[in-house]
Amino acid sequence: MGDYAGLDLDMAVFAGSLVLLVGVLAVRLSVGAGLPSLLLYLAIGLALGESGLGLPFEDAALTTVLGTLALAVIIGEGGLSTRWSVMRPVLGLAGLLATVGVAVSVAVTAVLSHALLDVDWRTALLLGAVVGSTDAAATFSVLRRLPVRPRLRATLEAESGLNDPPVIILVTLVASDAWETASGWAIAGQLVLQVVLGVGVGLAAGAVGATALRRGALPSSGLYPLATFTWLLLAFSGAALLGGSGLMAVYVAGLWLGNSRLPHHQASLGFAEGLAWLAQIALFVLLGLLASPARLLDALLPAAAVGLALTVVARPLAVAVCSVWARLPWREQVFLSWAGLRGAVPIVLATIPVAQGLPSATRIFDVVFVLVVVFTLLQAPTLPWLARRTGVAVATSPLDLAVESAPLEGMSAALLQLEVPQGSQMAGLYVTDLRLPPEAALALVHREGRVLVPDAHTTLRSGDTLLLAVPDPVRRETERRLRAVARRGRLAYWHGERREPSPRR
Repeated sequence: MGDYAGLDLDMAVFAGSLVLLVGVLAVRLSVGAGLPSLLLYLAIGLALGESGLGLPFEDAALTTVLGTLALAVIIGEGGLSTRWSVMRPVLGLAGLLATVGVAVSVAVTAVLSHALLDVDWRTALLLGAVVGSTDAAATFSVLRRLPVRPRLRATLEAESGLNDPPVIILVTLVASDAWETASGWAIAGQLVLQVVLGVGVGLAAGAVGATALRRGALPSSGLYPLATFTWLLLAFSGAALLGGSGLMAVYVAGLWLGNSRLPHHQASLGFAEGLAWLAQIALFVLLGLLASPARLLDALLPAAAVGLALTVVARPLAVAVCSVWARLPWREQVFLSWAGLRGAVPIVLATIPVAQGLPSATRIFDVVFVLVVVFTLLQAPTLPWLARRTGVAVATSPLDLAVESAPLEGMSAALLQLEVPQGSQMAGLYVTDLRLPPEAALALVHREGRVLVPDAHTTLRSGDTLLLAVPDPVRRETERRLRAVARRGRLAYWHGERREPSPRR
């Protein structure tokens, strides 16, 4: 018996590893095609499912649970990798899009779905709510490779991180027995309560976590990324236990921790990015397994009708309503409207009615699945062209300076490690041009396999790795100066870089 169990385990690990490896290699193909990798992962799931290799899977309730957990990982990584200095100016507009914009989008899509598909109001509202939010995984994977104005990218990324909790709460309430008993005001009050609790728990978890990670001297550098992401999961689960939105909490906590000065910060970002990719691959393969290709063809026309109602009418109207306050030019409104990508979130939400056993649940799932695939194929590849036509595209710029830090225990200092990116204004400068605080010492330069001890005549080059010893009191000033020089060169102060907002201490 034990041998058979071991054989089953070995086969499961082998198959899972093979699927994961194929998923990782598929990223390169998706990048080259300008498509979110979700489409390839869905295809893998369909190939493994009932119409492919015949792997049976019909557990919608399990998919909902695992999908929500995967979304927490993806959204948490999005918060960690978002810079507050970029997000802060667009927070008002992103907040409007995530609340008022979602309400407009859901209402318009529901009304048009009711008229076009001749479905009851509950089914129409579920369709509108399920597709009402943009998707974090699709948005992050496409926009972070697309050279558009930073304000627009930050708006779309912040919106996709903030607008999932309201629609998840709405879909859950409409699909449950509360639809028969609760009033509109009660549903709205529950929405507000869960969002407020989620934000509060996220802020508390981020603040406490940042303090604990800065002051706790862990015995291994590999424990810092693990501890950082554990705080995100604590925020997610803690908010849910208190009756709040776990996804809102995990995004807010990630945003706080990602903009705090934590030990081994870059290693933590790399660890979180790897977990987010793993969550994406597992999530979309699972959703592909749950789908039934034999039914999808019948859902094509309804999906086209709902998708056109959403993309051509509801989303542009929502953007226009929210842009009145921000006074966005019409060209930017056009790009924001077309860049509202759908992905994992709508398909995961479509499993909630299936798990609840609603009569129209299967049809909703099939329509949403086809809608996501078809409109992702239409929208994602055309975004670079639209960015150029609307004038929101920008020339590619060098990567921001990534500074890694490690605490020097007992010395009230830290080791800072950074690499001079290609195209950085730091390349070609003498070490003395950095004009670091007197207490900060540039100890070593690693170049082409050699370790150099720099002096006043050492010239920095692209690809150099610098190692600095910096006392804690001047660490903030040192990092600000390094980033300023990387962007503007030796004349950074003349360009106002001294006023650059910095992350929280």
